[in-house]
Amino acid sequence: MPYSKFLLSAAAIAVASTAAAQSRDEIRIVGSSTVFPYTQAVAEQFASSTGAPSPIVESTGTGGGMQIFCAGIGEQHPDLTGASRAMKASEYELCLENGVDSISEALIGYDGLSIAMSRANENDWDLSLEQIYLALGAQVPVNGEWVDNPYTMWNEIDPSLPEVEILAYGPPPTSGTRDAFVELAMHAGCEELEFVKEGGFDGKWVKENCSRMRTDGPFVEAGENDNLIVQRLNADPNAMGIFGYSFLYENLDTLKAVNIGGVAPSAETIGDFSYPISRPLYFYVKNAHRGVIPNLEDFIAEYMSDDALASGGYLSERGLVPLTDEGRAKLQEAMLAGAPMEAPK
Repeated sequence: MPYSKFLLSAAAIAVASTAAAQSRDEIRIVGSSTVFPYTQAVAEQFASSTGAPSPIVESTGTGGGMQIFCAGIGEQHPDLTGASRAMKASEYELCLENGVDSISEALIGYDGLSIAMSRANENDWDLSLEQIYLALGAQVPVNGEWVDNPYTMWNEIDPSLPEVEILAYGPPPTSGTRDAFVELAMHAGCEELEFVKEGGFDGKWVKENCSRMRTDGPFVEAGENDNLIVQRLNADPNAMGIFGYSFLYENLDTLKAVNIGGVAPSAETIGDFSYPISRPLYFYVKNAHRGVIPNLEDFIAEYMSDDALASGGYLSERGLVPLTDEGRAKLQEAMLAGAPMEAPK
């Protein structure tokens, strides 16, 4: 193809892509079920204050959201994705392969991975990470052997625990909550086992052998809709649920926390990381859509506002543990400028 015709063809493609992007009026957002209620709150505030169409927010899970977000540029692809963990190197590479080569990363605050039960349960629960692993891990040590998990009752793990069946509803493998729970609770609990410490097993062994949740009944994958887990806990007072702190916070009238190592999840214990399964929360913006998708810049500005992110803001009222004032100021400056993220290692 002659060079002049190549330039004309490339220009035509660019114009067509821009026109296609402009044909969509609503901002489109996918991603984490944990980040979903925060983003939905920003979307509602944004639509109410500006009169613009309310952004469409879908709860697809962190992993699912990354796959959709990184699929390409243009109006058929979302503008933002929420994540309950940082973007993986493999996901970043997928974005690059599909032309998504400028992404801004926003660490919006912190969350605790709560284990909760119905208030109808009569016991005061306090579990160690080791006990959590022994209840939910696919394989555990029994009589010096690494075997399929035989435990069905909590008191079989420790006689001091209630004599009730082990039943926990939790997120599927596509969820960033599942990734974080495996890393922060399962791996850490496995490392506390005498079998692991005395055996001299390293972190690689732990990752290879302690990452699988059991599939024989006591752990049930409950999908990406955390509200369904809340409903199941209210229907069964002995069941536990694993989800972000915001869902516990919003349902304290019917649910109570399971303490971890003597510490209850709260804004204070999550913020100072004394609650052992605390984590950062993120969203990612496709910078090629800035200035093309209507109202996207204004929506980002609302998400970055002090009204949303500061202590006492409307997101902290929904359970988000905020950044420090200094951290928030740096985030606001970077996001409003569209600063691209560095490649994950």
